[in-house]
Formats: sequence, structure tokens, C-alpha cells
Amino acid sequence: MVKISDRMAGLMQTAARWATLFLATVLGATAAPAYAAGNEAIAATLQKAEEFSNQGGDPNNRFGRALWLESKSADGAATGTIEAVLDFPFESASEQLSEPANWCDILILHFNVKSCAVARQPDGETVLDVGIGRKYEQPVGKVYRVSFVFSVVQRSNDLLHVQLVSEDGPLSTRNYRIVVLASPVDADKFVVQLSYAYDYGMVAKLAMEAYLGTLGRNKVGFTIEGEDSDGQPRYIRGMRGAVERNAMRYCLAVESYLRSLSRPRQEQIEARLQDWFTSSQRFSRQLYEMDRDAYLAMKRNEIARQQAATTAGGG
Repeated sequence: MVKISDRMAGLMQTAARWATLFLATVLGATAAPAYAAGNEAIAATLQKAEEFSNQGGDPNNRFGRALWLESKSADGAATGTIEAVLDFPFESASEQLSEPANWCDILILHFNVKSCAVARQPDGETVLDVGIGRKYEQPVGKVYRVSFVFSVVQRSNDLLHVQLVSEDGPLSTRNYRIVVLASPVDADKFVVQLSYAYDYGMVAKLAMEAYLGTLGRNKVGFTIEGEDSDGQPRYIRGMRGAVERNAMRYCLAVESYLRSLSRPRQEQIEARLQDWFTSSQRFSRQLYEMDRDAYLAMKRNEIARQQAATTAGGG
């Protein structure tokens, strides 16, 4: 078994070699920094994972596993980042997460994602046409369409860098990014860093404030800001709370999708739906939206509709 510290050292060496090659051959303005930054981010996560492992599990880690979360919201931009160790071989995970169609199967686990289809553009870009809606079933014509450009930025034996980027979103939100960095720990585990981010304008900010003052007044994120008068944790709210919830939902979706692959093909959809709901309810204070039966009924219908559309379109 490869030690985590050895993996981290190898990644940093790879980053240095890439930077040197870049300077020597002038490959492009962004290639080396992007690759090096990916290695540095994964190395930092590996460091945390090693410390967690050496301590036999950090008792101060409120997630009860090798998983960390951070967020920020400032200057009209919000970002939530999840770092975790997943029990799945990196080589297989890298292959699965490099396929855009598999991301449709991942994204639709989120209760707000109503549909997803892969489209190849004339310029060669791969786009995921995603329907975003409310937490109940809606006709396709009633949802908001978001087009994510899908790209595999880097795929090698020790690093996967995938991103989904959309210029526009609902209200005055824009520049949506789902970025995944991953690297192997050993034969059966890999570390992943998943970031969910977007920019927001005044309309989105006011809409969020109105929502949080009414229907969403009990919505919280994961970051603990302090304690209430009764000694209970006081969790972050607002934009940071929202971006933390969605980052966690998408990270759990990646994990549920990968776990479902061990089942027979005809059982995989149901397995990942059940798994995602169970996983999300471990954080019910933050992520609960509906009961299991309502979620499963909604998603079974949405996925059946998606499959029918794909078949009709020849996909």
C-alpha cells in the first residue's frame, strides 16, 4: 500500500516537473499553472487525510470521516469546497468522471436538477444541458436551463481535473463552476476536492435575503460560527450556507454514483437514489428537504422522462 505522504511528495514533484517543462517549451499561458495548482490542492488534501489517518480519525472532525468543508462569499462570488477520501479505485473513478453522460446521472440526484442531456457543439465543445427547478416535479418547459461546458482539463495516472462551467444562471447569477480534482491514495481509495461556485449580482442577493427571511429562515450550512444561548452550534447562513449545502449535495452525488457501479446495471439507478438520500440525511439539519418516498417518486419520474428524451433523440 502506498503511504499518503509518498503520494503527496510525488504529486509535488510532478507539479515542479510540469512547471519546468512549461517554461522550457512555452506550451501555453495557462496550462502549467492550472496543473500545478491542481497538484497543490490535492497535496493539501492528502496532508489532511494523512493526519486524520494517523490520529485514528480526528475526534474534532464533525463529519465522522475524512471529509472537510470550507466556503467563502465576498465581492459578489460564493464558493463551497468539499475535500474527502472516497473508497473507490482512482483509475475506475477517473474513467467514470471523465465521461460527460455520467455527470448527467450524477447531477440529477440533486433534488433541484430536473433533467440533463449531453450535446456536442459544432465547435467541438461538450455541453450538459441541465434543467434546474423547484423541489417538486415540474414540466420541462417550466424549469430554468443552464448549459454547462464540460471539459477534462487533465487526466493522468495521478491526477484528474474535470470542470463544468456555465456563463449564466437564474436571476442575476453567473459563472457557475463545478470543479473536481482527484488523485489516488492507494489501490482502493482516492482523494477528491469538489468546488461549487458562482457569481451573484444584486438581484440574486436580494432574492436570497428575501428567501432566508421567509421560507428559508431555518436553512443553515455546515460552518459553525459560535454557540447559541442554549449552547448549541450556531451554523452559517446566507450565501455561504447555500453554497455549502450544494457543494455537499454534489459531492455525495459523486460518491453515490460510484458506489452504485458495483450493482448489476438494472439496479444502479435505484441504488444511487437510495444511497444519495441516506447519505444526505446524515446531515438532515442542513440537507433535509422532503421525505424518502417523495424524493424517490420524484426522481424516478424525472429519470424516466430523461431516458425517454435521450432515446427519442437517438442518444
